[in-house]
Amino acid sequence: MLTSTPPSWPASALDQALARSRCQHRAALGLYLPVGYPTHSGSLEALHAMAPHCDVLELGVPHRRAHLDGPTIQHAAAQALDNGYRMRDLFTTTADLASSTTAALVVMTYWAPVEEYGPGLFAETFSAAGGAGVLVPDLPDSAAADWHRATRAAGLHSIPLIPAHASDAKLTAIGTSSSGMTYAPAAPGRTGTAGPLSPYLPRLVRRLRDATRLPVAVGIGISTPARAAQASAYADAVVVGSAVIRHMQAATGDPAAAAAAAARDFAAGIRRAHRPAA
Repeated sequence: MLTSTPPSWPASALDQALARSRCQHRAALGLYLPVGYPTHSGSLEALHAMAPHCDVLELGVPHRRAHLDGPTIQHAAAQALDNGYRMRDLFTTTADLASSTTAALVVMTYWAPVEEYGPGLFAETFSAAGGAGVLVPDLPDSAAADWHRATRAAGLHSIPLIPAHASDAKLTAIGTSSSGMTYAPAAPGRTGTAGPLSPYLPRLVRRLRDATRLPVAVGIGISTPARAAQASAYADAVVVGSAVIRHMQAATGDPAAAAAAAARDFAAGIRRAHRPAA
């Protein structure tokens, strides 16, 4: 039984988090972790440890066919599943965090687990637990209309992953069906890449803002605090995932402390970034 009491419009938590960072003249920091990694209790401890240092917690739904993710997140998701992750763990984790942090809670999930659970029930249950938004990077076109209706009815933002080479017409269409923010890849390839950020990223962020009128988050390839600082000079939010997991893997004795240390380092990188006047 979920016991948290979310706001009447849960999506507002994400709006508020982005507004707070904007007032502080910095990008928002989002941190990603698969629920259940490295264990159920370990992931909850790590998420609580990261929460004071970020604006958005992105909760990953473990999935064995995570084709957009690199090996770091794939291995973490597989470990969570091997340890017995169930969908109810997402909702109880969300409720626990919602009762103790002001960070907005967003879930990143592939479509297959949502479809299996039931899209309407998934949206309603995540919202009731205190969730603010959902990112489904492989949302099928055939399911998009029904999914957007379900998220709107539940009071959730539906956050799109933007194709790097989308046309202006495609971006405008995305903006009409989405809300909260958009999510753009900062580097080509799958999550966990350590290469340079795309030289086209600043232009993509500008195009997204113009076409959708939504804040723009960037992720994929934010491998160091310096990369976070570079991206946050023009993006509204920066999301880090694989780099945090790598810190946790390297500190097997206390992965939650390692996650907190990584969160502090990335938060400091964002604070140091130069942001041009609006």
